[in-house]
Amino acid sequence: MPLFLVRHAKAGSRSNWDGDDVERPLSQNGWHQARLLGAKLARRSPSLLVSSPYLRCVQTLEPLAELCELEVTIDKRLEEAQAFEPVLDLLAEVPDRTVLCSHGDLIPDTIAALQRRGCELLTPADWRKATVWRLERAATGEIVSAKVTAPPA
Repeated sequence: MPLFLVRHAKAGSRSNWDGDDVERPLSQNGWHQARLLGAKLARRSPSLLVSSPYLRCVQTLEPLAELCELEVTIDKRLEEAQAFEPVLDLLAEVPDRTVLCSHGDLIPDTIAALQRRGCELLTPADWRKATVWRLERAATGEIVSAKVTAPPA
């Protein structure tokens, strides 16, 4: 059964944001992406939604949460500028069909670590905002394959 690792949707520019970056919200285009992601991922019957505490990550999962009547759980291991090892622990802990939302620095590091541990990459990497990585686990819990889908149009 799969896990889904989502890069947050488009947010406003860092350089144009005066507040704490943790509070930087999705842009209008980002909300559109989040609604499309929600509709797409709702068909996968997610069991759990886990997000970085950054507002743009939480907002990316909100349409999905509404569609599936689930709460978004916050986990600091998915924050920006964190090490990938705790994310690997998190991936081992969560149930099948969990959707996790994180950032453009942590996701490539996590995928690279999974590859070093034997995970087969089935598609070329795509690190754009609102991409979704489908991670397949073996019965042993090991993540054996990963493939990414492009951001919703």
